[in-house]
Amino acid sequence: MRVLLTGHLGYIGTVMAPLLAEAGHEVVGLDSGLFEQCTFGEPPRQFPSIRKDIRDITPADLEGFHAVFHLAGLSNDPLGNLNPQLTYEINHLASVHLAQSAKQAGVQRFVFSSSCSTYGSAGDKILDESAEFNPVTPYGTSKVLVERDVAKLADSRFSPTFLRNATAYGVSPRLRFDLVLNNLVAWAFTTGRVYIKSDGTPWRPIVHIEDISRAFLAAIEAPREVVHNEAFNVGRSQENYQVRDLAEIVKETVPGCKIEYAADAGPDKRCYRVDFSRISRALPGFQPQWDARKGARELYEAYQKVDLRHEDFEGARYKRIDHLQGLLASRRLDSTLRWQSADVTSELQAATS
Repeated sequence: MRVLLTGHLGYIGTVMAPLLAEAGHEVVGLDSGLFEQCTFGEPPRQFPSIRKDIRDITPADLEGFHAVFHLAGLSNDPLGNLNPQLTYEINHLASVHLAQSAKQAGVQRFVFSSSCSTYGSAGDKILDESAEFNPVTPYGTSKVLVERDVAKLADSRFSPTFLRNATAYGVSPRLRFDLVLNNLVAWAFTTGRVYIKSDGTPWRPIVHIEDISRAFLAAIEAPREVVHNEAFNVGRSQENYQVRDLAEIVKETVPGCKIEYAADAGPDKRCYRVDFSRISRALPGFQPQWDARKGARELYEAYQKVDLRHEDFEGARYKRIDHLQGLLASRRLDSTLRWQSADVTSELQAATS
């Protein structure tokens, strides 16, 4: 299939694009390039791409594609809290507009990167796809709204699928350090402390970004009737952990480190355990390859390779919110997170030179 992958220059996209290509699909990316300067290790593989903000997409941009994989957006709670209204405009309204444009252009499949954060504050209950939504952040709420509105577009010509990813982890050319396992290993490697910012009790299901990519691939290769207007939790049921359990795994992985709780550590409202049995039944092509221990080792080895420093992952080099705030302060981005015209022109010239 010819697939448009939005957010192909981001944390998951830089891993998903090569995996889709290796499976035989023609991949075209779409990204505004907000985090191109946040490369970790080797730069990502290049693909044909459209440099555009998803808010500016037209049906003409989407003609000729069999499927759209939609990853792009403000990708975590701190970014979402930066400007909640902007989060809804980008993550919600622009996502629905993208789906509407895809349908108008004749795209048959639309796979949306949703999140288990839609379940929000759920305590110890184990939740399947029929569970009530209870998001506690603008980011989680935006995912709920996109699922609601895009589902209404489903018909015999347009087939959306909603993949509710567990909390992601794993090495990427655009690695994020605000994700729980990535962050715990980074603290352990750079400071000798597995630093827990909550009281350690919140439940988190986690999933490697390669396995998220495999879920998207399985969804697009599944028969239409299996995935049409359906939601699937993406992960493995045995990969539900309390944060303190992840800290113990990191302590076992990184030599000589100790677990430390932040002085103001308390319970986190975001607490949910998730049942992933549906995706394993419905999409036998989805075969996860990772678990927390294997992922912690991968992260530790990657941090060793680049000699990661604490000031890098806690500063503007890799921390998404600090990077964006730096672009805003330098006025390379305007207050709506759009590139100023001079920056767009210069970066386009650099990309084509």
